[in-house]
Amino acid sequence: MGHSKKIIWIVLAMLCIGTAQAQRKVKSGSYNAMLKTLLKHSVPEISVDSLYARQSKVVLLDAREPNEYAVSHLSNALPVGYNAFSLDAVKQLDKNTPVVVYCSVGYRSERVAEKLIAAGFTDVRNLYGGIFEWCNQKNSVVDMQGQPTNKVHAYNKVWGIWLKYAQKVYN
Repeated sequence: MGHSKKIIWIVLAMLCIGTAQAQRKVKSGSYNAMLKTLLKHSVPEISVDSLYARQSKVVLLDAREPNEYAVSHLSNALPVGYNAFSLDAVKQLDKNTPVVVYCSVGYRSERVAEKLIAAGFTDVRNLYGGIFEWCNQKNSVVDMQGQPTNKVHAYNKVWGIWLKYAQKVYN
């Protein structure tokens, strides 16, 4: 293979790698692979980096259960739950309000986001990788008193393997 062909192949390989990394919304390749198969990708998704940049411009909805929310949550997030989720929990919101829904990894929040979109909400996103990825990228969470904490409810020990940079709580 000539020198110019090698350069072309190297450039093409770098472009493919760069594109794949740009499409990955979580830092861990194995976590990303799991999420790609777990989620239906039925609603628009937002990366942790994108949410961090516009956090003050969206309403955050926590689709985890009350005991998970009580351990920690994203600052200013409203608890809406999953098992008992009802549109009554968001009746005060204008349907054009930008909303980001999150849970542990993104599965439950994706289901809640689907319900919001079906109810006419126009700007709904699912946090890809959930609170686990939020913490894995070393962003802060707060407890019920609004104080920063390193504790995160890890759902259970099977799912807790994806939470790397927080103290795991199981209750």
